[in-house]
Amino acid sequence: MQVYLSDPKVIAGLNREARSGRVSVSQAAGHAIARGLQSSPRADPEDRLLTLEQSLRGHMRSTRQDMQIIQELVVEVARALFVRLPDAIVDQDPTVQAAVDRRIERMLDDTAARIVSGRPDRDPERRQPEGRSFEPAT
Repeated sequence: MQVYLSDPKVIAGLNREARSGRVSVSQAAGHAIARGLQSSPRADPEDRLLTLEQSLRGHMRSTRQDMQIIQELVVEVARALFVRLPDAIVDQDPTVQAAVDRRIERMLDDTAARIVSGRPDRDPERRQPEGRSFEPAT
């Protein structure tokens, strides 16, 4: 049987498969046709790599969208917080600012530790109590 191919991608794929399987191009074509006729064909390495790349692109796209949503939510929460909380003279106190900075750093460290460990440690009994925000920062 003779088959004439005109698609350069198909020809390149058959050549690649022939080289990787160390067989002739005719044998590679026969294997490809047999796989195509099977109910569950094995994917060649190039197709698996392409599928993986497409999955990764989709994941990156959805992650980017998720991060945009999270950033917008953080801005909205901050806006609501600033609207509801009036500015006070005590807010400018360096001790109060240091205490707030310390609490934020602790929150970020705890969050990073949970992410790295892969566990959601949200049990209130296991947490150490925070100091009052008006106490001197250490």
